Amino acid sequence: MRSSLILRCVSAVCVTALFALFCASPSLQAQGGEPQYFAIRGAKVVPVSGPPVENATIVISRGLITAIGKDVTIPPEAWVIEGQGLTVYPGLIDSFTDVGIPAAPPASGESGPRRPQEGARGPEDRSASTPWRSAADEVSLSDKRIETWRSAGFTTVISAPQGGIFPGLAAVLDLAGERAGDLVVKLPVAIPVAFQTSGGRGGGFPSSLMGVLAYVHQVWLDTEWSTKAQATYEKNPRSVARPRYDRTEAALADALEDHALVLIPANNSVQLRRALELVDRWHVKGAIYGGQMAYEVAPEIAAKKLPVLVNLKWPEAEKDADPEDKPSLRTLRFRDRAPSSPAALGKAGVKFAFYSGGIAAPKDILKAAKKSIDAGLAPDAALRALTLSAAEIFGVADRLGSIENGKIANLIVTDGDLFEEKTKIKLVFADGHRFAVREPEKPKEPPKGDISGKWKLSYTTPDGPEESIADLAMDKDGTISGSLTSKRGTASLISGYLSVDKFSFTINIPLEGSPADVTFSGTFDGTSLKGSISVHGISLDFTGVKPTTNSFASTAVLGGAQ
Repeated sequence: MRSSLILRCVSAVCVTALFALFCASPSLQAQGGEPQYFAIRGAKVVPVSGPPVENATIVISRGLITAIGKDVTIPPEAWVIEGQGLTVYPGLIDSFTDVGIPAAPPASGESGPRRPQEGARGPEDRSASTPWRSAADEVSLSDKRIETWRSAGFTTVISAPQGGIFPGLAAVLDLAGERAGDLVVKLPVAIPVAFQTSGGRGGGFPSSLMGVLAYVHQVWLDTEWSTKAQATYEKNPRSVARPRYDRTEAALADALEDHALVLIPANNSVQLRRALELVDRWHVKGAIYGGQMAYEVAPEIAAKKLPVLVNLKWPEAEKDADPEDKPSLRTLRFRDRAPSSPAALGKAGVKFAFYSGGIAAPKDILKAAKKSIDAGLAPDAALRALTLSAAEIFGVADRLGSIENGKIANLIVTDGDLFEEKTKIKLVFADGHRFAVREPEKPKEPPKGDISGKWKLSYTTPDGPEESIADLAMDKDGTISGSLTSKRGTASLISGYLSVDKFSFTINIPLEGSPADVTFSGTFDGTSLKGSISVHGISLDFTGVKPTTNSFASTAVLGGAQ
């Protein structure tokens, strides 16, 4: 009888815990099932703006850092994360990228820069110039790089559209939010310039570097003239001819008035010295991006007090290069010394930050930064280049880049030194939202069928039958991503796979004030799912079918009820 009683008690605990999973108390959750208050207790905190603090606590309230220190009072509503053995850093910043901006298809019939039209007025006579485009307008949550960059510790990017000489305006974006607009922190912060030629296609202008430089210089002159002409007209519109409208000039004038930096490309010593001259010639507030041969000209850059964005995609031999094509000694020296440029800039007193450049896998960004440490850069300077220095360059150090009271809660929690190869990022906070980071499980064998689609999952709680909707997407190798929606909101999958006919996917949610992994596993026969929901070592059976349109609509309504 005693064994029977214990069994019934265990079953009750199992069902109750899983009931709490989908019907958790609203006091523990913000809208969408996420807490608004957190406390990381007993961790090593590296604020960047000051010395590290051992055994410290950080309190996060509604997206902001509200307390840091050893003797901090933790609010009773906070979700406490034990930080013993963990280190907390500011969220990392990628200082120049297009993460968050999906690639735009070329306009119909356009394969390159538009040629000037005879007698044209307005934007159509500006070759390869679209400065009215803005990262803040084009950011989209559909860009999967948002999640991959965030999982690698990058909570913020300075993102800009790509393509053309004046491709568009850069904005500071935080990599968290339910709507695209939630990501925008500040705009515009920069006007990127690219020395892109037309390649001589159809005789298009500019088809040479000299032509590009002349064109850009003329655009700045025209912008300066139109700004003065418009101001004169506004003072006395009855006696002065109305200035013509040019979309390029108007967009650039507005961005310059907002103190946006002009980003000038320069990587080798010739280009770097040219960039220093161009800033003076153009009469703009500039910054250099590239900077990999700064080891040769760092003192000259320091004399001009220009910040530098250093490309972490270090030069290397092409993998499919002709083995008979021997690189020059200067090329070999460049490949060897490029990682020493950050140390040279730091020694000269130049403010610099890092950006990903051509690095496709964000986990490789920290490996590239480690090369600059191995080449002489102090580790704390490397960290600053990925955090506070970037925020200072783009004018957002009052809200980002370090761990200080009142700043946005962008944090990464690691199990060791950030630049050590074996260190793992355990948690990421972006805009105060918590994201668990785990190595995704990979299928051991190819999947049998495709589990993609919406599935209605059915199970039983103490209150009776319940349903959730799993929206799954599967890659060719069987890796599963997606989300699960229940009464109390939506949670993203943190890992998942289909191996032959066996599936497993996991979400992480607050359960009784602590984070909990909830795993759905079982078998897939092509038309249905059957398996168990497991959390804290207990489980509950469930089944899954593809919902009909009517049943899905009904479930969606239930999912929105509070």
